[in-house]
Order: sequence, then C-alpha cells, then structure tokens
Amino acid sequence: MAGIQFTDSAQTYLADLLSKQNTDGIGIRVFITQPGTPYAETCIAYCKPGEEKEDDQKLQLEQILVWLDGISVPFLDDALVDYATDRMGGQLTIKAPNAKVPMVNEDSPLNERINYLLQTEINPGLASHGGDVKLVDVVEGGIAILQFGGGCQGCGMVDVTLKEGIEKTMIARIPEITGVRDVTDHTVKENAYY
Repeated sequence: MAGIQFTDSAQTYLADLLSKQNTDGIGIRVFITQPGTPYAETCIAYCKPGEEKEDDQKLQLEQILVWLDGISVPFLDDALVDYATDRMGGQLTIKAPNAKVPMVNEDSPLNERINYLLQTEINPGLASHGGDVKLVDVVEGGIAILQFGGGCQGCGMVDVTLKEGIEKTMIARIPEITGVRDVTDHTVKENAYY
C-alpha cells in the first residue's frame, strides 16, 4: 500500500466535505497528473461509488474512503495530506515529494539514474541559489556531460560546485560514472548568483 498519510485534521475536513455531497459511499480519489515529470501535480477529487478505476487501490481510513490511482501509487510514497487552520480560515495541503521523480533502481538505464540523482539530491541544493543542472549526455569513459542553468550560469563557483559537490556525489553513487564535465557557457553573467 502506498506511503500516503492523512492527518486527523485533513480527514475531519474531507469527511465534512463528503457529508455535504448527499451520496452514500462517496470517497475521494487521489491521483497525480504527469507523474514522474517536472510538471507533476497531486490532485484530490470526489469519487462516487463506481467512479473508481480498475487499477485504483482502496484505502479505508478512520473517517474517509480513499481511492489511490494505480499509476500514481509509486509516486505517492511519503506524501502527506494535511489541513491547517489560520485566522483566514483553513487550507488543505498535499505534499508529495516523490511526485515529480521517476522511480529508479540499479537496473534502470544509466541516464534515468543520473537524472534521479540530479533531481532528488543535487538540484534541491542548487535551487537555493536559483540554479539547476541537467544531464546532456554520457560519453565514452563514463563522463557525464552536464549543463548548468539559472543562477549557476555565469557563477564563478561553478567549477568548485562541479568538482567538489556534483562529481564526488555522482562517482560515489553511480559506479559507471568516472567524471563530469560542464557544457554551459559561463561568460553569460545575467542572473548569476554571487
């Protein structure tokens, strides 16, 4: 079963919404549009009896019935649905840290494993500087060719970041990689992080 959690406050809020639908057996359906891509969005919708899909997984919680979209289930690991109140009312929030990340393992193609590492470990650190890095290619000898973007482009620290951070991490985590190279033109200085 998927690792999605609903807080008590979220269950209470959703149970109240469902009770106003005047439909016996109504639940909610959780799904992700474009899972495993940067455009992934986690959604919750009403699900009347019979509207669930064949591959949905049923999750009976204390207060509500939840249907989990079968394709979305692997991307819902560590997801949290919460309802928080403030002086303006309340807000239902869904945090799904794995929604945008393709599921990979040791048997996945090399470029998928590299992209997974970049998205889950390397880019979150670069994002604080408004930057990111993406894989361009892997060339002979196990050299990963990377391209920096955003605030990394034009930053004087790119060489240090590349060698001390990214290259060490990639070599340690992906045995086929022997080094990394940068194809980005760092003479463009607009938006650079200093």
